[in-house]
Amino acid sequence: MKTVRRLLYADIVSSVLFVALAFLSLFFFIDFVDELADVGKGYTALHAALHSVLKLPGHLYELSPIAVLIGSIYALSRLAQSSEFTILRTGGLAPGRALALLAGLGVAFGVATFIVGDYLAPLSERAAAQLQARFKGGFSLGDSGAWLKDRTITPQGERSYSINVERANADGELLNIRVFEFDGSSRLLRRIGAASGRVDGSGVWALSNVTLTDWSASDAPGNRLNVSEEKRASYNWPSTLSAGVVAAAVLPESSMSTVELFRYISHLADNEQAAQRYEIKFWKRALYPLACLVMIGLALPFAYMHGRAGGVSLKVFGGIMLGISFVLLNNVAAHLGLLRDWTPWMVSATPSLIYLLLSFAAFSWLVRYR
Repeated sequence: MKTVRRLLYADIVSSVLFVALAFLSLFFFIDFVDELADVGKGYTALHAALHSVLKLPGHLYELSPIAVLIGSIYALSRLAQSSEFTILRTGGLAPGRALALLAGLGVAFGVATFIVGDYLAPLSERAAAQLQARFKGGFSLGDSGAWLKDRTITPQGERSYSINVERANADGELLNIRVFEFDGSSRLLRRIGAASGRVDGSGVWALSNVTLTDWSASDAPGNRLNVSEEKRASYNWPSTLSAGVVAAAVLPESSMSTVELFRYISHLADNEQAAQRYEIKFWKRALYPLACLVMIGLALPFAYMHGRAGGVSLKVFGGIMLGISFVLLNNVAAHLGLLRDWTPWMVSATPSLIYLLLSFAAFSWLVRYR
């Protein structure tokens, strides 16, 4: 059995690595050509190439199930065409044992995918975003910037805050900050405007070039609203927002690990903000490595097809179509779940469950009835 395991694992792993390398080369070329449009004013072709290289771990994570599917189909189809797999079956390799052997390899691919997606890809995506920000004038946060919410209890009662950050630099400095403070009745009490600021580990915002605008009114009838404005060179504003939460709002979603996504979802829930998009992203990140195990199961029936049922190239083409359909269904399910407000874990698990049932059905039909 060790010899059989070594034979299958060596062929499949080498094929998967070859397919992954081919896909990564293609995506590197596409990213590099896309980045060349921004070359100039300090952003050189070398920076564009480095940015494209830093995007590769994220592409590897997204492409892992497809590479496992295509590579496994190619390796198993080649073994079937050369009758090697038929010899293994004759020598006692039962379908259940073959499935168990490939399941172990699928688990290994899933663990590798999890490590890449949860550790390597977020670091490289963060480095790529910082590289762009350093040479392109900061992070792009859209037309309205990034919005955060905070809530605290003071001796005067409950206070809620809406914070807007227009831009951010590569070194973590936040630009054009606005903080709106409201009381328990949602009345605006104060506005803090700052040209720049930083958030330390304890959640204190060190602001620079600050304008404090206060609105206050007496409870007595007939009293007029008092407005005061004060300018300060620096001001420390305490909050419960950690530096990690602020970074999650500023940096791309792909730069967050599973744990960071969970913490950000908890923050959004505590402040009664919509978290559906991040919940779907969290469950996709948690369940996505299991897709490698599903793809291994989907590739196994190709080993039981006779060589005359189609050449290796035809089977690889079928594997490519299956992989593309899986990615398409995965993305469509995420968008539909967001629009329809479906349960996040069900949205993320449904594509893998559908293809798992498809693999079991194909395996049973080919093995038992052919």
